[in-house]
Amino acid sequence: MTSSFVDGGRLLGFVRVVVGAHVFDLPVQAVSFEKDGDRSAGGFFVEKGQYGILVDEAAPQPQVQAQIEKATAEAVRHLSEKYLN
Repeated sequence: MTSSFVDGGRLLGFVRVVVGAHVFDLPVQAVSFEKDGDRSAGGFFVEKGQYGILVDEAAPQPQVQAQIEKATAEAVRHLSEKYLN
């Protein structure tokens, strides 16, 4: 299991990603983002070998769910390339 926490982020829970024989429990954290146009904030992140998912704490619940789903797909792609290739 690999997880990380962002300073100031509010932990919402975890998403479990299984890639081959590897299991990752990714923390999902709500944080405040500076808006950059219409671009959706948040996503999968890798920092110093740690993994996690960030979502916009100001977003309504349907957008938060969409951010988590998109970030989970990004995590699966990233981890699959790293551990299955």
